[in-house]
Amino acid sequence: MRITKRTNIAVRLLMYCAAHEDRLVTKAEIAECCNISENHLAQVINQLSQLGYLATQRGRNGGMNLGKPAAEIRIGDVFRDVEGNLPMVECFADADNTCPLSDACRLKVALADAAQAFYASLDDISLESLVCDNHDLLRILQPVSCGAR
Repeated sequence: MRITKRTNIAVRLLMYCAAHEDRLVTKAEIAECCNISENHLAQVINQLSQLGYLATQRGRNGGMNLGKPAAEIRIGDVFRDVEGNLPMVECFADADNTCPLSDACRLKVALADAAQAFYASLDDISLESLVCDNHDLLRILQPVSCGAR
């Protein structure tokens, strides 16, 4: 299974915010540290704030932080919420399905079961468990400083 670029960005963004839960973080620092375009990042920030995963503050000293505790953010929920109803394969899409085998295809059922198992396994993982005591990750997610450029 391949996740979308948007979901990948969402998880990296949330991990960065969790690693810096003591302060507001900026879009620019996340973009630089996590190697994400600011345009893509802005779209994901907007979506995650609408979903309640992020709290944003506008203005000169603005930024963002987690909208709820990292322990309460389940990765399965993030994937479902960000992916929305994006079909895994064409036959899952009611409107765009052109597959002539759809009505008799047993693979469709197997893929649906696999997707359900995939999300269920991610439900066991909290954002906190991805970041807490992960010293290698925390080292990578250090804030970008002007002297490092």
